[in-house]
Amino acid sequence: MVAASSNPHNKEIQIRRRINNIFNKREEDFPSLREYNDYLEEVEDMIFKLIEGIDVQAIEEHISKYQKENAEQIMINQARKAEDLAAAMAASKGLAVQGDTDGALSQSSQAGFGAGAQGQYAPTVAGGQPRPTGMAPQPVPLASGLDMHGYTMDDEEMMKLRADRGGRAGGWSIELSKRRALEEAFASIWV
Repeated sequence: MVAASSNPHNKEIQIRRRINNIFNKREEDFPSLREYNDYLEEVEDMIFKLIEGIDVQAIEEHISKYQKENAEQIMINQARKAEDLAAAMAASKGLAVQGDTDGALSQSSQAGFGAGAQGQYAPTVAGGQPRPTGMAPQPVPLASGLDMHGYTMDDEEMMKLRADRGGRAGGWSIELSKRRALEEAFASIWV
């Protein structure tokens, strides 16, 4: 089912929401980062094809098949997403989520100050939002053999391939450089 809308942006948003509610796996659901990235690429390809109207019937069949086969996993991931959203909302309001014993939220009795799981907060500013104090969480260093994307760095062939693809993705090719150099060289000869 493709959302019919006169505004292409609304159509894209509706399609993305629908597909992301069905294909809602997280990185920790995969054994490797590469498999997770392949999954994300497949999802993005489906979204693109639905938006552009390419092979819609086959994609809709694939979506319904996936939805039937993974109904339980989809529900678990939706519940996990709702729990994360509730925890984020509680944290943004200055509340701390307590253990699973009572499931209640606690709040500091002093107005303008909050001491929760996120740390100490300074008095509120004019907008009513508390000002966090202290240092933000620092990034965890990567393992020695991995680059920032989680791939091994010692594979020279993969590094060359990635560099080549990155240049082409930006629209650059060696022929452009050669042609520009020749044009600049010959342009200065006849002056």
